[in-house]
Amino acid sequence: MSWVSRIVSWVASALIGGVYGVAGTIGHSLAWGPVPVGIIVGAVACAAILIAVRSLTHDRGAAVAAGLGMVGTLLVISGVGPGGSVVVPNTPAGQIWTYLIAGIVLLVVAWPSFRRPAVAPRPPAAATLADGDASAPLVTDVPGVSRPTPPAGRTQEGGGQPT
Repeated sequence: MSWVSRIVSWVASALIGGVYGVAGTIGHSLAWGPVPVGIIVGAVACAAILIAVRSLTHDRGAAVAAGLGMVGTLLVISGVGPGGSVVVPNTPAGQIWTYLIAGIVLLVVAWPSFRRPAVAPRPPAAATLADGDASAPLVTDVPGVSRPTPPAGRTQEGGGQPT
């Protein structure tokens, strides 16, 4: 991946993370009775987009950029607005949302990468023997072991009538 495409993917990831951070921050206070639906849906959505960015780009930097976009927009819009409105009030739900998003970002970014190791190509002789190719050379001489001589009148290869 070239450095230009990497920078573009980081900027796009930061913008996407910012959008999800705004949506989750605005909706985090929704609750149906005792169930904090806004926190649950927002956390699942933010975790899903972070996992998707990390998985699809195979780049931890893109996940960091998306996470910084989320946390950055959370911090920007959680302060007191110009009209005195507060999007994230200092309540248990607001504090849970703030720490939950930061924890999700840290978990996704710090998760180890489980890539399969590169498989070395098989040498041609091993490949033909493993594939069962009949044209593969046979081992007929073993160092240190003498071959028995065939009985009189018989040939080594065919075992039939002498020629």
